Amino acid sequence: MKRTKAAFVWGIIITVAAVLLTRTATDGKASKAGKETVITIYLAGDSTVAAVPRSRTPRTGWGEMLGAWFDDKVVVKNMAASGRSAKSFVEEGRLSRILHEMKQGDYLFIQFGHNDEKVNDPARCTEPFTSYQAYLKQYIDGARVKGATPVLITPVERRRFSADGQALNSHGLYPAAMKALGEREHVPVIDLTTKSRQRFEQLGPEQTKQLFLWLAPGEHPNYPHGIKDNTHFHERGAKEIARLIVEGIIELNLPLRRHLTRFLD
Repeated sequence: MKRTKAAFVWGIIITVAAVLLTRTATDGKASKAGKETVITIYLAGDSTVAAVPRSRTPRTGWGEMLGAWFDDKVVVKNMAASGRSAKSFVEEGRLSRILHEMKQGDYLFIQFGHNDEKVNDPARCTEPFTSYQAYLKQYIDGARVKGATPVLITPVERRRFSADGQALNSHGLYPAAMKALGEREHVPVIDLTTKSRQRFEQLGPEQTKQLFLWLAPGEHPNYPHGIKDNTHFHERGAKEIARLIVEGIIELNLPLRRHLTRFLD
């Protein structure tokens, strides 16, 4: 009888211990998973943002340079594609693919304008205060449905100067339309148009060539005849534009700033 009673007591002890161990393991795993949650910044944009194949280096999109500013709790997923506008990016299903994998707490950075301006291309062209805003709103609404934060980024300027060395506006009403939409929809806006134009004017017509894809004949094997591209960036320029994006993140006081590992120069 004593032996049976002792076995019964030991059985209870073992069962309780097993439950406690299981609970500890489960709680520990959940806690660890919570600590390891990674924020993804999705980039939707055009060729000034997009990753570039090796065959076209040293041309570089600013989206390739952004991830270097963050700690390992943030991942930048560059889904931008050359030649796309706010309209064609949606119509091709590229926004849908982003939204399909996006999770709560992520970010969607949205920069379009360069190709929306192409009035002779109905597949890409939008009007600033009508269809451009309407398509951008699809990005905003889609991100919010997924519990993510949309951030509008006005299009980065081209290298364009007046005869007296003043940096010129090359995007017409599109930046103003994006900012107006951001205000109306309460979406943070990084005014990259203004930031980049001010930076280019500070550097001047000659020094800005170092930021853009300006190469002399024979300077790089991918461009044996040289190139003078006033839209796309050299790696140096992409790094500088990424720095301006980070500046905007700090100015807007986005929670992402807690994950920055570098200070602005």
